[in-house]
Amino acid sequence: MKTIVVDAGHGGHTGAKGSYSTEEQVTLALALKLQKAIEKEVPGVKVVMTRTTPAGVGLQARSDIANAAKGDLFISLHCNSLADKIITVHGKKKRVPNQSGRGVLELVYRYGRDNEEAAALRENLFEEEGSKDVQAMLDPANLILLNEFKKKYRKNSIMFASMVNDEFVQVDGRPSDGVIEQGILVLCHTAMPSILIETGYINNPKDEDYLNSEDGQNEIVASIIRAIQKYKATLEQPQ
Repeated sequence: MKTIVVDAGHGGHTGAKGSYSTEEQVTLALALKLQKAIEKEVPGVKVVMTRTTPAGVGLQARSDIANAAKGDLFISLHCNSLADKIITVHGKKKRVPNQSGRGVLELVYRYGRDNEEAAALRENLFEEEGSKDVQAMLDPANLILLNEFKKKYRKNSIMFASMVNDEFVQVDGRPSDGVIEQGILVLCHTAMPSILIETGYINNPKDEDYLNSEDGQNEIVASIIRAIQKYKATLEQPQ
């Protein structure tokens, strides 16, 4: 593993909001800390950032940055939030905050969007070989190769997501919704193992305080680093 792409989710005044902080602020702080930690704790691995400022970056642009860097792993950092609840008070409907969410969640792409992943893989693989020839892309041998890459990247995405989840739960003792498959564009369009980490519920007061604290951010980053180290060691084991 030579290159890890770190994606600070949202930016440009988008994303979830807590009582005093925003998702774009928290994810950028975490991403910058993760960048420094990888460079220090995982020797020989280059870090590519999709954003280093509060400015927004489009979803496709994030995938393009990752693919252009020939990343070996894509980590997208986010904050979760629950929609308001609608309750009835004296016959009138009222919207109230739903602060019941706690803890982490790891997302990997589901097969429903695997055609989009195949397109990203196809472009990267054939570009690397210096060929944009349509016939070459449709060659049976190349299609078999493409499918093998899809299986490998999906398997490794789930493996890494599980490692991250284990660190959060078993070491940090955080609540977790586990590893879930979703059709997320930024994951489907990256031609490499990719996961999205919901680092906490920003609209939950306790989680918001944790996400904004120095200790909380350092703990989140340390857990991701341990998972990266284990993932890297697993990949480097003799087959």
